[in-house]
Amino acid sequence: MKNKKIIINLLIILIAIAGFYLLSPYFLPESEGKTISENVPGVTDEEIVIGSSLALGGHASFLGTQTNHGAQSYINKINENGGIHGRTINLISYDDEYDPEKCVNNTNKLINEDNVFSLFSYVGTPTSVKVIPIIDEKDIPLVGLFTGANALRDPVNPNIFNIRASYYQEVGAVIKNLVEDLGVEKIAVFYQDDAYGLDGLTGAEIALNEYNLSPVSTGTYIRGTNDVEEALDTIIESQAEAVIMIGTYSPCAKFIKLAKEKEYNPLFHNVSFVGAAALAEELGEDGEGVVITQVVAPPIDTIPLPAIEEYTNLLNKYYPEDEPDFVGLEGFINAKILVEGLERAGKDLTRDNFKKALESIENYPVGIGSPINFSSDDHQGLEEVYFTQIRNQELKLFSSWKIIKW
Repeated sequence: MKNKKIIINLLIILIAIAGFYLLSPYFLPESEGKTISENVPGVTDEEIVIGSSLALGGHASFLGTQTNHGAQSYINKINENGGIHGRTINLISYDDEYDPEKCVNNTNKLINEDNVFSLFSYVGTPTSVKVIPIIDEKDIPLVGLFTGANALRDPVNPNIFNIRASYYQEVGAVIKNLVEDLGVEKIAVFYQDDAYGLDGLTGAEIALNEYNLSPVSTGTYIRGTNDVEEALDTIIESQAEAVIMIGTYSPCAKFIKLAKEKEYNPLFHNVSFVGAAALAEELGEDGEGVVITQVVAPPIDTIPLPAIEEYTNLLNKYYPEDEPDFVGLEGFINAKILVEGLERAGKDLTRDNFKKALESIENYPVGIGSPINFSSDDHQGLEEVYFTQIRNQELKLFSSWKIIKW
């Protein structure tokens, strides 16, 4: 009899425990009764909230606006087709005017007030490097940056995923061709006096050192200004045969225009961040012969690549006032990788499985000719550098440096 009572009591206890676990979602605080995904910042049954800080106003507004429009065009398409595992993407974008402190403030707001799941599509080196400590502290992913800065690549940050090639690769490819194909050895560097410009200068010094060379002259300007006269005079005095330019479109355009007024005509090279379309427009006839490296294929109809056709069509649908350009295409590609990572992460979305999903992307045909590759020890998806030159006020793709004119 005693044993029978013990068994009955044990059964009652077991039933009570089972009932507690079955009914707990109804009685526990709301956060404790949710699914895995519902407990993740920025993720609900209906949407995934993504945050971006970029230059939508100010002197670099073309870069931020086009990046945003390219990315949002693809996101709009995804949302209209049901989203990701039934969730739409809500991209919150704040203007930082290419100002590091504003970018920091925007990032804190996105994380602490908007409760975003991930950060996305930041624009610029001085802004992006400032938020690295925040990203590390909050352990939040940042995907697709419009910057080639080495500080965002080496060492590999587990939370930062770059799509584009680096400035080191852009500048290195140009210097290789200048020296080996054109026999140019007197090379100067004009750069923005901040993290962006210094990164490009370092890349140039590393590349030149491969040929036992160094810059024959350097000149700088302060971010947000067009005060380039002193830098130009210094570089003219050196009689450099080529000038590597690490800046934004307005000061670089002014530098080139003033140089030509003074009958100084070296080969001018600008890295991709300059904003090729904006630079060409500001230069007008003075742009003839200027070289700009790119990190995505030219977004023109004559190049039959699926991503270019898709980008052009979607941009025309959502932003009909915009013309397709390299900057917008890069934003578009960034959004494709964001979406692919979210798809691979599955329905029970967490930041950790999102990062692992991105790292699983290998030989992914994004539609621009070169596939995207990530791994746990490589968070840069593309390596390709393209060469374009302004000819008759249009950007022309070229591959052989031996036949270019300036």
